[in-house]
Amino acid sequence: MEHPSADAAFAGGEARPLPGAERTLAEQLAVWLRRRIDEHALKPGTRLPSIRRFAQQQRVSRSTVVEAYDRLIATGEVESRRGSGFYVRARRTDHHRPAKAARAPRAPAAPTLDVVWLLRSMLRQSPASDHPGAGLLPPAWLDDQLVAASVRAVGRSAGSALLGYGVPEGYLPLRQQLSQKLAQAEIGVPPEQIVTTHGVTHGIDLVARHFIAPGDTVFVEDPAWFVMFGRFAAFGARVVGVPRGPDGPDTAVLANLLTRHQPKLFVVGAVLHNPTGTSISAANAHRLLQLADEYGFMIVEDDVYGDLHPGRALRLASLDQLRRVVYLGGFSKTLAANLRVGFVAASAELAPRLADLKMLTGLTTPELTERVVARILAEGRYRRHLDRLRGKLDAARDRTARALERMGARLYAEPVAGIFLWADFGRDSNAIAVEASAQDILCAPGSLFSPTQLPSTWMRISAATCLNPAAMKFLARAIGG
Repeated sequence: MEHPSADAAFAGGEARPLPGAERTLAEQLAVWLRRRIDEHALKPGTRLPSIRRFAQQQRVSRSTVVEAYDRLIATGEVESRRGSGFYVRARRTDHHRPAKAARAPRAPAAPTLDVVWLLRSMLRQSPASDHPGAGLLPPAWLDDQLVAASVRAVGRSAGSALLGYGVPEGYLPLRQQLSQKLAQAEIGVPPEQIVTTHGVTHGIDLVARHFIAPGDTVFVEDPAWFVMFGRFAAFGARVVGVPRGPDGPDTAVLANLLTRHQPKLFVVGAVLHNPTGTSISAANAHRLLQLADEYGFMIVEDDVYGDLHPGRALRLASLDQLRRVVYLGGFSKTLAANLRVGFVAASAELAPRLADLKMLTGLTTPELTERVVARILAEGRYRRHLDRLRGKLDAARDRTARALERMGARLYAEPVAGIFLWADFGRDSNAIAVEASAQDILCAPGSLFSPTQLPSTWMRISAATCLNPAAMKFLARAIGG
């Protein structure tokens, strides 16, 4: 089959410099070709000039033409056919079709409030870190220069070491730093018992893969971090909620549930719990570990917010020393969410099995980001960074708490640190979230934090909400009905 050639279309045509001196010759060529395609001077199926011929026509190097063609291939406007050349691809939509009769605009449908909706809203391009439902700190509070400097230093020093897979356990110097860090929290664990992950979510996934089979029961706190509900359900587990009190899980209710269920796991946020912001008491922790021994279940301790606690907070892993506790931590909340560096600390028997599961499901974690975090920890700058974060959080959390009380909201507790406040608004928080979404304000209704997903008057509030006047005005109106 003969294909139309672009020679005629290019006859006498030369790409002229485009506005913006920062553009390379390859970028200029790519933009010029894209315009010719858009103007239908180069129609779908047209064969572009060979690299050599086009380089001669445009008086540029062959490598410049290769890069220009590669850019158009990457955007789907050109395709490379082995042994034949480069061709203009057909567009998926035909812009020259007759326009359809205009329809009356429809009112936007109310959003479906579920975990996926909240995650998608939190991860959208427009910053939502100062909204009521945010789960991250505002970017201005984080130290981008600290991260950038570490990235540059790693890039200069690591060389070809960055080009391989790394090892399933994770970058050894980082695991050594983590071992020292955990020792300060009185958790004695050697580097060999630490496995790096793509954040705490990945750690939850690995633990679930090891322990859970279809039909098994998993206990979670109610309320609790919502992502894991769906993760456990995906493995065929039955998810049962245990009420969370100001000092930790309600152990009386837990003891009663254990007479009817045989859970494989119980996931607990011991320090600065998400969403209540509370921390476990010593008495509660000891009773919880006692019940774990008696009934034979494992405890998964999610400590992703623990670094924001100013003092020596009690960890279940420090009492148990990883006998019945699997410990999860990470740096997405304190350094940068995009680094996606987390870790699991487990017993000498369990850690290698988790590393094998990590290898089988995703080979390794990126050594580049792990080197960046290791360098930040080794230089001692992470501690000073945390001190600054805690100071900002203390001031913002107090202002937000007082503002919520003036509105008429009831606080579950007065957290001593951390990001979150758990507040009762006295009306269906799902309805509030729908109203907020229509105004481009993100709220996190209480129903999403319960495994039952039942309607709730509670809502998780970010301590940074006070920085957003529009959000605070909305909440004041919402609580008034």
